[in-house]
Amino acid sequence: MNLKVYSAIFILCLTWGYLWVPIKISLQNIPPFFFTSSRLLIGGLCLLIVQLGLGKSILPSWEDTPKLLILSCLMCIGYYGLSTFGMQYVDSGLSAILVYTMPIMIGVLAHFFLGEQLNKQKIIGLVFGLAGIFIILFNQLINFRFNLALVGELLLVASAFFWAWSTVYMKKTFQDYDKIKLTIWQLLIGGGMLYVISYMTENLNKIVWNNPMTFVYLGYSSILGTALAFLLWNWIVSKIDASLASISIMSVPLIGILFGHIQLHEPITVNILVGTFFICLGIIRCALKNNHHQKM
Repeated sequence: MNLKVYSAIFILCLTWGYLWVPIKISLQNIPPFFFTSSRLLIGGLCLLIVQLGLGKSILPSWEDTPKLLILSCLMCIGYYGLSTFGMQYVDSGLSAILVYTMPIMIGVLAHFFLGEQLNKQKIIGLVFGLAGIFIILFNQLINFRFNLALVGELLLVASAFFWAWSTVYMKKTFQDYDKIKLTIWQLLIGGGMLYVISYMTENLNKIVWNNPMTFVYLGYSSILGTALAFLLWNWIVSKIDASLASISIMSVPLIGILFGHIQLHEPITVNILVGTFFICLGIIRCALKNNHHQKM
C-alpha cells in the first residue's frame, strides 16, 4: 500500500472509532431511523456540494440507477438502519465489536463473488470470528432470555453481514465508478428510503431539539462519520482487495471500546476482551495472505 492508502486508513479508523459514542448519545433524543436518515441525507448533500465545486458529473445514468438502488438498500437500510436500531439496546463499544465481524464475512462472500479464494487461512479466521461472537454472547446464550439486548446484538451482527455484502457488491459493480458520485447517490437514495420508514414507524414529535449537543453529534455523524468516512471507505476498497481493506480497519472496534469506556463509562468485561481478541485474530487470519494481491 502507498502513503495515500495508509493515510486514508488512519483517518478512517479514528473517525469511525469515535463515531459510536455520538450515535449512542444521539439515540437518547432522536429515533434511530430518523437519526440515520438525517445523517445520510446531510452527508450526501455535503458531498454533492464538493462534486459541484469540482465541476464533475452529478447525475447517474439510467443504466446505473437500479444498481444504485440495490447498493443503497444493502448499505443504508441493511447496515446503517439495522445497526443504529440495534444500538438502542447495546453499549457503543460492544456495538462496534459486533459490527466489525464484517471483515470475516467479506472473506467468505469475496470467495464466491470476487474470486478471492476461500483458503484454509480464511476458514480458520471464520472459526475464530464465530468463537469471538459466541464468547461475547456467552452469558446471554447460556442463560437464554429473549430480551431487547439480545435482539440488538443479533441486529448488529446482521448489519455486519449487509455491510460485507454491500462492499463486495460495490467492488464488483462500481470498481471504476466516480467514488464521490457513487457515495452521493448511495447516501441520498438510502437516506430518502430510511426517512420514509421513519415517518411511517416512529413518533417524530418526541425528538429533543433544545439540546445543542444534538446538533454537534448529528453534525459529526453526518459530515465526518458518514460523508468523509463513506467516501474514504469506497476509495480504499477500490485500491486494495476487499479482504485486505477489512483488516486495515480492525482497530476501529478497539478505539470504539476505549471511547465508550472513557466518555460513557461502559464496562469492559472479560467476555468482551476475550471475544474481541478472537474476532481480531479471525480478521487477521482471513486477510493476512492477501497482501500480495494489493493494488498500488
